[in-house]
Amino acid sequence: MNKNDFAPTPPMGWNSYDYYNTAVNEEQVLANAAFMAEHLRQFGWEYVVVDIQWYAYDTGTEPEFQYIPFGRVEMDEYSRLIPCPDKFPSAEGGKGFGPLADRIHAMGLKFGIHIMRGIPREAAHRHGKILGSEMTADRVADPANICFWNPDMYGVRTDLAASQAYYDSLFRLYAQWGVDFVKCDDICREDMASAHEEIRMLHEAIMRCSRPIVLSLSPGPAKIQEAQHYKKYANMWRITDDFWDTWPLLKEMFRRCDLWQGQYEKGSYPDCDMLPVGRIGGCFGEGAERLSGLTTDEQKTMMTLWTICGSPLMIGGELTMMRKEDLSLLTNEDILLMHHGAERARQLSRDTKEAVWASLDEKNGTAYLAIFNLADEERGIILWNGALNTHGFPDFSGKDLKELWTGQQISVRDSLAVTVPAHGVSVFSWKPETL
Repeated sequence: MNKNDFAPTPPMGWNSYDYYNTAVNEEQVLANAAFMAEHLRQFGWEYVVVDIQWYAYDTGTEPEFQYIPFGRVEMDEYSRLIPCPDKFPSAEGGKGFGPLADRIHAMGLKFGIHIMRGIPREAAHRHGKILGSEMTADRVADPANICFWNPDMYGVRTDLAASQAYYDSLFRLYAQWGVDFVKCDDICREDMASAHEEIRMLHEAIMRCSRPIVLSLSPGPAKIQEAQHYKKYANMWRITDDFWDTWPLLKEMFRRCDLWQGQYEKGSYPDCDMLPVGRIGGCFGEGAERLSGLTTDEQKTMMTLWTICGSPLMIGGELTMMRKEDLSLLTNEDILLMHHGAERARQLSRDTKEAVWASLDEKNGTAYLAIFNLADEERGIILWNGALNTHGFPDFSGKDLKELWTGQQISVRDSLAVTVPAHGVSVFSWKPETL
């Protein structure tokens, strides 16, 4: 198997975290999957991902009751966390996520889960067994290596074969369940201790489980100096910490995308994090549930930046509550087509008021140009052909351009003049004579 074949285009789907936090249950997952199958699958959305603490019993929905040290969790005899039956009743009797994965696969979709790096602290304190090794969990655990925000796990000692045996057994279990996607947390952040070797170990476990499981690394910001390591062993890695629905966070993403431009390859994608579209924050404390705080123009900016850069696309909002205007952001076929040809995307310019990105899709013979207004007021922006030529992109002289959000067709010569709303974008496509 070649891990780059597991995700030949950037993965697209839904993740439960932005709305449900740690509290999503089987009924809610299936409702979102059914909505995706009916309304989004035809546009390329296919992954349904159960995020954090699916193995833990509820302790309350307020933030201060999340991530309780040594909270009650479900675990099998080999120190592997399994779904909490209170949340996922089909997991009863040792079935794990198999029945849920089967139902999602029957809808024509793919199934994913979130995990924390390492081995459960509860397993270490019980001296739990490890499948395929004589060592026990306490001997492979590194008790000095604990995630600062979620204490469920110890890191593992990467110098021991038993640690690899643990990861191997974990992914064999996931393969038996029918898992297609694993988001591994606490593994690639700039300010954390290096988990360099555990990334490799996860990859090795996937290669040995005989199922093409996509590996996603979180949280960010990932380390640019380890880009080649991520490309070798993972399919996607977060370039930001948790992304939420505010303009300052969105504006900062232009700097991060600039840093990571040119790192896109088939099967290996810098990840801008989830799309806070629609209704989010349902389980983050009293009064937290809300419609996305991003304006319509800001959401178009977000979708355009994520797609032209080739980021994976994971919807954060509760799908069953999506409005018509939310769905229009997620199902614009021209924008999504641009997403599939992002390997040659580059930032042409950026300052405090505007940013310009371009990309070429050789497969469908299309050039793309996105002009972002980063200012707090509407602005007229002029772009000359020379700006494209300087960067090796074909120009638009004498071409008919299509604006992808409005569908408007315009003819241009030596320059393109647009009026862009505050925090908004104009994005164009055309067919150059040569690429």
